Amino acid sequence: MNQSSIGKWLRHYRKAANLSVNEVIEKFEREYDITYTNKAVYGWESGQNQPPADTFLILCRMYNITNIVESMGYSSSKEHIPLLLTAKEEELIIKYRENPKHQSSIHKLLDMEE
Repeated sequence: MNQSSIGKWLRHYRKAANLSVNEVIEKFEREYDITYTNKAVYGWESGQNQPPADTFLILCRMYNITNIVESMGYSSSKEHIPLLLTAKEEELIIKYRENPKHQSSIHKLLDMEE
């Protein structure tokens, strides 16, 4: 994966985690005592440069990425690729499972077969 692709990947997962660039910077300072500017984060996301390895791993933790390799499109097994869900998607799945009487309505809404 080239630098530009990694940048797009980082931006995608930051947004999926519902974090702004400023929130990422604040989390670095508050939780890790590391100072970055928004210019640095935008530089990573535009592919102009890459974060240091330890910072990259922290970003993955912040963005709820549990399997870095597979989330980048690489897989050791073609049989099953796990889904990486945002917190909101997990909440939707839990609510769906907790409300079986509404599942048929959701299927209709999403044009899914029962």
